[in-house]
Amino acid sequence: MRCGGVDKNSTKNAASSLWIYAKKVDYFGVTSYTVIMADALEEYTDNGYWTYADYKAWELKPGERYEIIHGEAYAMSAPNASHQAMLMEMSRQFANFLVGKQCKVYPAPYDVRLFYEEDESDTTVVQPDISVVCDAKKRGKEGCRGAPDLVVEILSPSNTAIEMQRKFEVYRDAGVTEYWIVNSEYKTLTVYLFDGEKATTRTYREKDSSPVTILEGLSIELEPVFAE
Repeated sequence: MRCGGVDKNSTKNAASSLWIYAKKVDYFGVTSYTVIMADALEEYTDNGYWTYADYKAWELKPGERYEIIHGEAYAMSAPNASHQAMLMEMSRQFANFLVGKQCKVYPAPYDVRLFYEEDESDTTVVQPDISVVCDAKKRGKEGCRGAPDLVVEILSPSNTAIEMQRKFEVYRDAGVTEYWIVNSEYKTLTVYLFDGEKATTRTYREKDSSPVTILEGLSIELEPVFAE
């Protein structure tokens, strides 16, 4: 039985790891999140299995954005001004460093097809706030064809832990190397470095600078990111 793209057995495993994750987040003072993904759209859940080809054909209203994860569609909330200010500052620091280099940075909206299929049958399309892609073969006209090397998600005040867990798992499983979560309320950055099923975690605060593991020589200064 599938539930939000996860079978019944894996839901139990996810719930167990989610409780550990929730305690870890609370330890860092995080008690609320913003929406990375909203609830599944009612008009799409009857279908139960959407592909990138379907996604391309949707007729969206101005400002509407959706993601698909394991065939299930999710609406995305519009970002607020503070979110956008942090996005612009962090993107600027990445972009300045990457001038003339192999890797490229892409702020949202930018489609990332984590499990790319040439026939467009892939069933996961996400829009991280920031994506860094170093493999030129992955940089298609429509977006990223495969896992970025680094993704950044910026949180705002109303997310659920289960949504965070879902994103964590899909990035890990797709082969993302470095996953950053920016908490605007508590002015913290949590960095996950994936190695297969394992992940090491580092946390940085407002006055810190965060080294970028995949980009030797770059550290992101967090004080201007949280200045808004």
